[in-house]
Amino acid sequence: MWPTLLLGLLVASIVGWILTVYLQTRRIRMLERSHEEIQVEETLVFDFLHGLGEAFRETIRPQELHRLIVEGATRILDAHGGALYVTDRTGAKLMPAFISKGCPPLVDIPPHILQQAAANPLSLESYLQLHTLISGEGLIGRVWQTGQSVYLNEFSETPELEKLRGSAFGSISVMAAALGYGNQDLGVLALANGPAGTAFSQGDFVVFKSLSEQSAFALYNAIIYSMANEKKRLDHDLEIARDIQRILLPSEAPVINGFQISGINVPARQVSGDYFDYIRVDEERLGVAIADVSGKGVPASLIMAICRSVLRAEASGNPSPADVLRKVNRQLYPDIKEDMFISMAYLILNHQRNGLTLARAGHDAPLLYQGKSQTVTPVKSPGMVVGIDSGNVFDRLTVDFAVPLERDDCLVLYTDGVTEALNTEGDEFGLDRMMESVRASANDGAQAIVKKIIRDVRDFTGSAPQNDDTTLIAIRKT
Repeated sequence: MWPTLLLGLLVASIVGWILTVYLQTRRIRMLERSHEEIQVEETLVFDFLHGLGEAFRETIRPQELHRLIVEGATRILDAHGGALYVTDRTGAKLMPAFISKGCPPLVDIPPHILQQAAANPLSLESYLQLHTLISGEGLIGRVWQTGQSVYLNEFSETPELEKLRGSAFGSISVMAAALGYGNQDLGVLALANGPAGTAFSQGDFVVFKSLSEQSAFALYNAIIYSMANEKKRLDHDLEIARDIQRILLPSEAPVINGFQISGINVPARQVSGDYFDYIRVDEERLGVAIADVSGKGVPASLIMAICRSVLRAEASGNPSPADVLRKVNRQLYPDIKEDMFISMAYLILNHQRNGLTLARAGHDAPLLYQGKSQTVTPVKSPGMVVGIDSGNVFDRLTVDFAVPLERDDCLVLYTDGVTEALNTEGDEFGLDRMMESVRASANDGAQAIVKKIIRDVRDFTGSAPQNDDTTLIAIRKT
């Protein structure tokens, strides 16, 4: 009896040992398989993130980024298809950015489109690519509205998907997440499995939400990257515009018998709405112009360029500054917007007769320094700005005004960027300070006047940023 009992115990022990080894081996294989699956999933996620990162190494088109997001998420979660909807520029609608082939419809499909799709699948594809959504419209619109991620294996509360269930276009499982970064709503990412697939698991949903967060970050970076590139392009264009404008302005003052001339333009931005010029009228005369276009930046600089062309065309051979300004006004008036105008002063120097004739179109009154008395006074000849009257009033007000100049007298033309320059306390440089600068430097010549005024303005304003262009011309009788 004892031998039989011992044999039975031995056999039982062996069987138990074999069973234990079998179960352990099976568990090890299952763990290995699970580990392999995790490694595959990690690799796919890494490839997804790496692909998004690589996309920003070069200038990426938005369409390509949208495709990378949808196809990457679809591949990682083994979905039948996916769709990405992005917020339009107004922030009021969702636009289909990318819908992968084979993705079950995730929006409400009109019956006539479904009928057409039965014969021609392209009609459904075309509808999905063109159909925009508003906040709260269908599953995608509700996800966008609430900002909540959803995971659905039944569609009792999503009638647009429920009515397709059981059809060739139906879904059995859907995941959708709102894409947002910071305070910016970027859109909605969704994945779906059709009738031939299996339902997504809770683990799939966790991975999907993680992918959605990375996708939102990528879309936000793409917007910032695009804005930076656009700013870079605009800065480059403005640099070109500034170079062109610099060519349009005089590089140096002309040498003319009996007079010293010096001028400068300091733009507050990349391009300036101020303008000054020296124009050869004929053998005896030189025209000197200064102008200030209302407004700033590119629009003002364009009007300035047009003004320069018209003024140069009308000035040639015309000895009357007032007549030139009248003709300039008549040409520019039809093309200047109602909220824009140009203040101008135009004078003609006759270097053979030592005469100076001025016409002023609403511009700041030039300052006359008289050497004998060492006084500075504004020359307030009549006139109105260019571009606000078709000509009837302008022609009557704009007249030639003779300015007597004796030896060592100076005439200074300027734009309001000088007198209205502000310091850190909000005080203006003002006309009195400018007149004092002229008085202190007039005996040293035209160039000294310009340098003195510019230096005094900079000392006054200090670190305060200036919003207006600065232009100066000094003319001294020698």
